[in-house]
Amino acid sequence: MVDSSPLVLGIAGFGTVGSGLVRILTENRAEILARTGRDIVIKTILVRDLAKKRAQALPEGAFLTANPDDLLLDPDIHVVVELIGGVDKPRELIARALRAGKHVVTANKALLAESGNELFALAREKGLHLGYEASVCGGVPVVQTLRESLAGNRLDGLMGILNGTSNYILSEMSTRGLDFDVALKSAQELGYAEADPTLDIEGFDAAHKLALLIRLAWGVDYPYAKLPVRGITGVCREDIAFAREFGYRIKLVAHARLVGGSPAEGGGIEAEVCPTLVHRTFLMARVGGAYNAVRLEGNAVGSIFLHGKGAGDLPTGSAVASDVLAIARKAAVNNTGFALPHLPVPARIIPQSESRSRYYIRMKVTDKPGVLRDIAGIMADNDISIAQVIQKDLANGNAAQGDAPHVPFIVMTHEATAQGVHKALRTLSASPLLHEPPVHYRVMDKKKP
Repeated sequence: MVDSSPLVLGIAGFGTVGSGLVRILTENRAEILARTGRDIVIKTILVRDLAKKRAQALPEGAFLTANPDDLLLDPDIHVVVELIGGVDKPRELIARALRAGKHVVTANKALLAESGNELFALAREKGLHLGYEASVCGGVPVVQTLRESLAGNRLDGLMGILNGTSNYILSEMSTRGLDFDVALKSAQELGYAEADPTLDIEGFDAAHKLALLIRLAWGVDYPYAKLPVRGITGVCREDIAFAREFGYRIKLVAHARLVGGSPAEGGGIEAEVCPTLVHRTFLMARVGGAYNAVRLEGNAVGSIFLHGKGAGDLPTGSAVASDVLAIARKAAVNNTGFALPHLPVPARIIPQSESRSRYYIRMKVTDKPGVLRDIAGIMADNDISIAQVIQKDLANGNAAQGDAPHVPFIVMTHEATAQGVHKALRTLSASPLLHEPPVHYRVMDKKKP
């Protein structure tokens, strides 16, 4: 029997995403009714400032409140939609809503990455939905894809551009030749970056999302605090230009893959967020502006590539709405994609030092005979094989009169361990061969997801 009674929402937060959700549910009411057979009614919206002017009009019959109890204690409200951001207050709000027997939908990736286990356990205990499609990649339906569409696959790996702000900055540096600071300012002026952009440009936002994707893909808990994270603040125009000469684009990539089989077979997870050279022929290299993308590798389906807007009022509101519609249809509760009650188990974390990749390394050296020999020797001592070399013959403006000039010396390696690369770079840095600290980035290997 189809339930034709209205589904009643209480929304916490009436900012960008909350306004987008209200607009979608209002403007697309006929389409939603046709798909679910039920009206979706917004009764109450929780805000901090009742006097603040709103860009989006209130839905008919809805009212604003500054008291969370008006959402949590109202027996008419079936679903609480949490869109206020932060960690502590949303955690309390969601836990109270679940204990009160209300389904929850949230876009809060930081909360779920850091405290998700306890909230998912509470939702399981109560038999309630805890929807979070909007928490990863905005309007890109990656949560649904991992949780249901690829449920018949063993996921061998995933990688993605999970932060639109960083991708916009790197795109501007690449296509327009801007310095990092100029590109960041442009992102802030356009509303892509916050006044304090630390979460985005240091890679922490992408790491929150990666922690959620790892749980969805493998049913294991890879703690956010243990994820290796490196942001884009050190990326300069020089490296972007040299990468292009090799046929690559620099992107902030979050990646994870199985090592040694599935977790059930004792396999581990190798994961990291870091700037990465992506070959220009890869779809990932062509993701520009503030867009997000995810590539998933299943043992049955092969590679799948998802691409779209990762933020904004309507794209993120669309993802929130998808979870609300699932509840309206009385879909079976499937919050994590795994039915076993003991999940998630702790992930067997592969140390970053053991990860293997090709590397881009840029050094500044004295342009004189024997330098290549000495650098190659140090790398060979650390089991690093050189694939390609570029040495730039620049004007002698950076050396004292009569001395050999200091020139950029760029190496592309074959696959090597991170431990070997870091040890070689420490040895080189301590030698008289280099005139400034070396720069290194991973290179995406087509053979690996």
